[in-house]
Amino acid sequence: MAGSITPYETSAGKRYRVRYRKPNGAQTDKRGFKTKRDAELYLSSVTVSKATGAYRDPLEGKQLVSVFGERWKTGHLTSLKPSSQLTMETAYRLHVEPVWGSRQVASIRPSEVSAWIGKLTTGSESRKALAAQTVRRAAFVLSLVLDYAVQDGLMPANPARGHRLPAKRRKPNVYLTHQQVERLATLSEKPDLIRFLAYTGLRWGETAALQRRHLDFKRSRIRVESNVVMVKGEFKTGTPKSGESRTVPVSDFLELPLRRLVRGRPETAYVFGSDTTPPMRPAADYSWFVTAVKLAMAEDPEFPRITPHDLRHTAASLAVAAGANVKAVQRMLGHTSAAMTLDVYADLFEDDLDAVAVSLSKARTAALA
Repeated sequence: MAGSITPYETSAGKRYRVRYRKPNGAQTDKRGFKTKRDAELYLSSVTVSKATGAYRDPLEGKQLVSVFGERWKTGHLTSLKPSSQLTMETAYRLHVEPVWGSRQVASIRPSEVSAWIGKLTTGSESRKALAAQTVRRAAFVLSLVLDYAVQDGLMPANPARGHRLPAKRRKPNVYLTHQQVERLATLSEKPDLIRFLAYTGLRWGETAALQRRHLDFKRSRIRVESNVVMVKGEFKTGTPKSGESRTVPVSDFLELPLRRLVRGRPETAYVFGSDTTPPMRPAADYSWFVTAVKLAMAEDPEFPRITPHDLRHTAASLAVAAGANVKAVQRMLGHTSAAMTLDVYADLFEDDLDAVAVSLSKARTAALA
């Protein structure tokens, strides 16, 4: 057997020390075995693990999760879009680092991670339960961080992978009618922006990034090339969510307001912001948008409480109602596939099934007449 076992005395009695060489040739030992049999079993396991390539240096496994958290921040995290960087870094800072940062990577067990996920999901006396998406993101970030330890050979497998996570609950989409869009626009201090969001389907960040140079009035088109988000008090510009640019049609009733907004301004001026600064996203608690929604709800008890993103859903709904097919809606919204559009807006295409049945019935009747 490649190694040696020697006894030594302690105040608690005889103990055994195992000496062996690591795969790199360096000598090391492990002590504290109460019986020679335990020491022999350990030495045997080390010998087998070295032969099979599964050996893990116990000292290296003592590195802290926070060490790999920093590597993740300077590695994988920097490759993400600015908005994703913010949400992922926040998940690490609030939920991962406080619990796991001071732990040795080799000491983490899958059962501990499972219990942590459960606590995040159900809450505790000191912390309220988190939304399913927040829990899923925290677990995902922990797994990404520990992947670095696995890649370095400090863990045989990632204990944060393969867990059952809470299902995401998708809230029903909210759609406004033409009349409701107009009511909201009329009551808002930014009516042109309300109508633009409700009839183009651009995301807020895409709208904020829109510059004069992106407007093609000759073809009644808008080039969506960028996305703007606020990260730690600074505007960061990246690509649209899908990673690809797209062209969106502009209805004629939107052209005049757009022309007025950019008249006499430089090509790089932000359409809904200043010449040099994008518009701020409306705050969720108090903003011009929230004020307009409250006024609309006061006038019409059936007016829903909406967010700016609901105007994107509204654009999809109004487009479908006007006869747009799923492929056209996909291109307008910038979804990566028509399947994604159908998944998000399946309720908008229910009438298509009825139309198929009616059309088949008419075709059969005509063919057999």
